[in-house]
Amino acid sequence: MSLAAPPGAAARNPEMPARAWLRALETTDKATRDADRTLAVAVNDWAARYGEAPALLSDKERFSFRALAARVNAVSRWALDTRLAKGDVVALIMGNRPEYFALWLGLSQIGVVTALINVNLAGPALAHCVKVAGARAAIVEAPFADICAAAFVGLDLQTWRHGGDDEASRRLDRVIEDFSGVPLSAAERRETNLADRALLIYTSGTTGLPKAAAVSHHRLIAWSHWFAGLANMGPDDRMYDCLPLHHSVGGVAALAAPLVNGGAVVVAERFSASRFWTDVTRWDCTMAQYIGELCRYLVAAPPCAEEKAHKLRLVCGNGLAADVWRAFAERFGVAQILEFYASTEGNVTLYNVEGRVGAIGRQPSFLAARDALALARFDAEREAPWRGADGFCARCDADEIGEALGRIAAEPGRIFEGYTERDETEKKILRDVFAPGDAWMRTGDLMRRDKEGFYYFVDRIGDTFRWKGENVATSEVATALCAAPGVRDAVVYGVATPNADGKAGMAALVIEGPPDLVAIARALAPLPRYARPLFLRLRPALEATATFKPQRRALAEQGFDPSRVEDPLYLYDAEREDYVELTPARHRAIVEGVVRL
Repeated sequence: MSLAAPPGAAARNPEMPARAWLRALETTDKATRDADRTLAVAVNDWAARYGEAPALLSDKERFSFRALAARVNAVSRWALDTRLAKGDVVALIMGNRPEYFALWLGLSQIGVVTALINVNLAGPALAHCVKVAGARAAIVEAPFADICAAAFVGLDLQTWRHGGDDEASRRLDRVIEDFSGVPLSAAERRETNLADRALLIYTSGTTGLPKAAAVSHHRLIAWSHWFAGLANMGPDDRMYDCLPLHHSVGGVAALAAPLVNGGAVVVAERFSASRFWTDVTRWDCTMAQYIGELCRYLVAAPPCAEEKAHKLRLVCGNGLAADVWRAFAERFGVAQILEFYASTEGNVTLYNVEGRVGAIGRQPSFLAARDALALARFDAEREAPWRGADGFCARCDADEIGEALGRIAAEPGRIFEGYTERDETEKKILRDVFAPGDAWMRTGDLMRRDKEGFYYFVDRIGDTFRWKGENVATSEVATALCAAPGVRDAVVYGVATPNADGKAGMAALVIEGPPDLVAIARALAPLPRYARPLFLRLRPALEATATFKPQRRALAEQGFDPSRVEDPLYLYDAEREDYVELTPARHRAIVEGVVRL
């Protein structure tokens, strides 16, 4: 069954989603039966099967399946020669390129753990990521050498440089070429198996410094084979991957899944809205991976000829808002959008195989026991699941908003691997939730489930704020704002205000052309009064993290003071039911309590 079905086909034929689910189950179960077959071992199997067929492609370098396996094996032998022990951690600081995959696969094959470091970090934040991983060595690509050298001062860290124009010592890319690329023996692999840790991938979080989430070999095999089965990937498929390789979606799922059945991956250096369709058509891609706001940026970009000439049958990812979903599907004509929900460290996954617009997934009845997911009623004051007089939590009814929890158990897929720091792991675990002795992982995400069993993301705990005694879901308000004419992007957050409890709503907007404040107010009218933003801030662009998550905290800290914010600011006038300019005089009146919010 091909998932390249016309829009609506899945809804007309209820067998289609079921077949996709079953194919994913069969592919994954078969791949995880052999506890010694890690992803690196699988790459060698694929090399024997697909030989010189293209595997990883880019403008910088290309690997056939055979060349990829040889590079992986050479990296393993270099690491053995360097006396890296099983369980040692090596930090990898490198931009997007096929070599990235080969390096950490080679290390993982002999039980060395790779910490995938965000290349946008510097100074104390970069040093923190290396220290929290417990890294004893680092591989640093030449463009990041100076930044890393400054951050690593005082750390006991052996560093190898990758690339560069001079004859620097420890030029790893050249040293690796001296080692054999033939498959490793079982003894050389040092009994590395699926239960062992393979990677450390950092979660961006909403506050504080990044946490290093542990990823086992089992999860690498499961992620890659599950997506290969669910999306019916084959040898004619070619994935376009422009997401950061230091994250789980761009660096594992998008890279490995197409290779399972002989497909290829095009690795772009970074996402560019202006180059996206040119790249997709130039490389003859049939699939693309998205995350966060990537699709919104594409919808907001000017039209180009290539956007109608592509061969994409499927785009796969998470975080696609309903308004962007419709606009993306209508404008670009991609046959299927496969939205899913997951987190690097979590044990909760959902997949929207049916293509229900705005939903993050549905849990089929035959997977309910396998993937134990519950929505627990939420106490907004405590920012934790509500507990009754008996001390236990309560499951949500249909369309009731609650926190998504994942049951923790000993079987594969239910284990919560957690973080390198034990106290951070323990913070994510709830005990005695629905029954004495049970344990569940907190996702930190609020969701609702409709009567048909589809789940919808509501908000990230911490992004929700309280105003006038009510909880405001930022994503709901942002969706309403983006429906207003000219609004290209919106991020909603709460700001502290004098003489008032809670936090008032504020929205930073990117607007095309002159702002139509009346239309914006009209778009917000269906929302409850407490949910409508009191303040608007017009920005030329919205800063985002590497995974396109809006940087709310910085905006909230800047507040609504015209003397601190250079962007145009507006205040909601309840009498006029419109937004007016927030002048210094009006701001002073708010601070002094003359104007009550």
